[in-house]
Parts: sequence; structure tokens; C-alpha cells
Amino acid sequence: MPTLDHVAIYVRDLDATREFYEQYLGATSNDGYLNPKTGLRTYFLSFDGGGRVEIMNRPGHDVEPAEGRTGWIHTAFKVGSQAAVDELAARLTEDGVPVINGPRTTGDGYYEAVILDPEGNEIEIVA
Repeated sequence: MPTLDHVAIYVRDLDATREFYEQYLGATSNDGYLNPKTGLRTYFLSFDGGGRVEIMNRPGHDVEPAEGRTGWIHTAFKVGSQAAVDELAARLTEDGVPVINGPRTTGDGYYEAVILDPEGNEIEIVA
């Protein structure tokens, strides 16, 4: 059976996004990659438990996503407990990171806070 290896997102500010995921979500970044022919730059961000997110940018690829679009809508990171969700949400709020929902228990039973990364991507912090 296949297993999920990683997901990838285009971002405008590669370094700020990498630093955000390292600082708040415990990511470990590789040294990065640059394709000199296309200008594509990437970092693979690794997380405890084996998940990876590839962040990338390239010249001229900065189109705003359309509201109500289909496709990936958020990424969820498990922090282990309701107290950990509350603590991280408070830290993010203090640091000026948008917490757009929660912390709360959702209708499907998750205890979560929903935040925005520096690029406006939704991230769920779950217990």
C-alpha cells in the first residue's frame, strides 16, 4: 500500500515560511535546493512522526489563490493535548500570528485552534 511521503506548497517568502514552521511547529529543514535553470527553490521540512512539507517558490509564480477554490484547504499538526493546543495558540497570539478559530472542540470531536502561516495557509493545531 502507498504511504504519503510529503505535500508541497508554493509560497512567496520561502525563508520566512521556513522559519515560521521551524519556530512554531518544530520543523527541521534540509539545506534547500536551487534549480539554476528554472529558479525553483525548495526546502523540505520534516516533523516528528515522519511527515514532511515541501515549501517552494520560483520567479513569476505568485498568483493569489481564489476564495472558495477546490483543492487542499488546510494542514493539521498534532501537538498531543488540549493544554498544548491552548499554550501554542496563546504563544502564537502573543507573537501576532493570526488565530482565526478556537481553541475549541469541533463538531467532529477535534480540539483545535486554526491559525494562518505567513502565506495565509490554514493550519489546524490539534490535540
